[in-house]
Amino acid sequence: MTTIARNTALIPLSAAERLFGWRDHASLWLSLGVGLLVMQVGSFLVPALGTQAAMLAIVAGSVLGAGLLAWTAKLGCDSGLSSAGLMHAAYGSSFARLPVLLNIVQLIGWTTFEMVVMRDGVLAIGQRAGVALPLALVTIAFGLLLIGLLTGSMVTLVRKFIGRFALPLVILSLLWLSWQFLGKAQAMGWSEIWNRGGSGGMSTMGALDLVIAMPISWLPLVADFSRHGRDGASALRGTWLGYAVANAWCYTLGVLVALTTPSTDLVAALLLAQGGLIALGLILVDEVDNAYGDLYSGSVAGHSLVPKWGTRAWGIALAVLCTGLAMVLPMHSLEPFLLMLSSVFVPLYGVILGRLGGRGDVANLVGAARVNRGAVAIWLLGVACFHLLPQVSTQLGSALPTLALTFVLARLSR
Repeated sequence: MTTIARNTALIPLSAAERLFGWRDHASLWLSLGVGLLVMQVGSFLVPALGTQAAMLAIVAGSVLGAGLLAWTAKLGCDSGLSSAGLMHAAYGSSFARLPVLLNIVQLIGWTTFEMVVMRDGVLAIGQRAGVALPLALVTIAFGLLLIGLLTGSMVTLVRKFIGRFALPLVILSLLWLSWQFLGKAQAMGWSEIWNRGGSGGMSTMGALDLVIAMPISWLPLVADFSRHGRDGASALRGTWLGYAVANAWCYTLGVLVALTTPSTDLVAALLLAQGGLIALGLILVDEVDNAYGDLYSGSVAGHSLVPKWGTRAWGIALAVLCTGLAMVLPMHSLEPFLLMLSSVFVPLYGVILGRLGGRGDVANLVGAARVNRGAVAIWLLGVACFHLLPQVSTQLGSALPTLALTFVLARLSR
């Protein structure tokens, strides 16, 4: 007798599997929101912008971007569906396979990029300590660590490890680095730092786009975690608070580092701070959960396409693939490609929020149609808008206008 594999990615979770409270959501997204990449992008805001304009963009972008992330988290929690399930509900069961596949490709890319960032950080720490570490060995060690984490329970990892141990250590490291670079800013003079003007080359809307880019990059993942929440309101509050704090803090720290210790290498600048070796080491430990989050979400998406492979098998296979890619691909030069690939998910989720937001029957829409042509057309229009806007005006940015356009069109046509 043939047994048909159960596709758990496309059906709502049971009440027994929903264990996250708002503190779990907040801990998870505060942890996922912290990263060296976020600080690096924060350092790009200056000297193009003045300090006050940069801080305005950071606060507004973090609140707005985290709000969009939290709204999607609530949608995933209320429906009990994974990100792949939301794509099926909005776009139809046949067409949804395309964005799910694109999501897997970008998650493989970002996981590989995270592994390269972690490996390069460890190599820099080893060099500072006078120890030459083999590149391949460090890469494989991170790969084995991720495989070990993927063999366990995601819920247990979030509730018992991240919330209780990893997050407090990371917050301590951020507090220490903030203290160090605020001290440097004080030595330079608060008035000079705060009133420093920009050199031009970036508009305030462009900076807002850059700040929003980080929370928006998590949109294709958030429902895979929030569906484990007990209620949508706590998923909304916890995700919004946790990610907004992490995003604003890391972007601000990046600006501080750029203003007080100008360097093309953020890791080198952090190592120059007193106690920077330990603080950087703790942040690198936290980077592991970013790579884990990408792999876990990729495994759920993969399971939605090939349900006979469970999420654990998918996660391990993806971890092995990313470990191999991290040793052969020039990931830093491929970052622009990853950012371009991410751009398709801005209009994708504008349509999902417009079509599904506020509905109580989202789970019933999975499998109801093979292709929702209206949703597909709006998405493709949004992708074109995202890439054409910079050619029309460098002042508007791309993310916010595209999100607004696709959301309004999807809401009016649903």
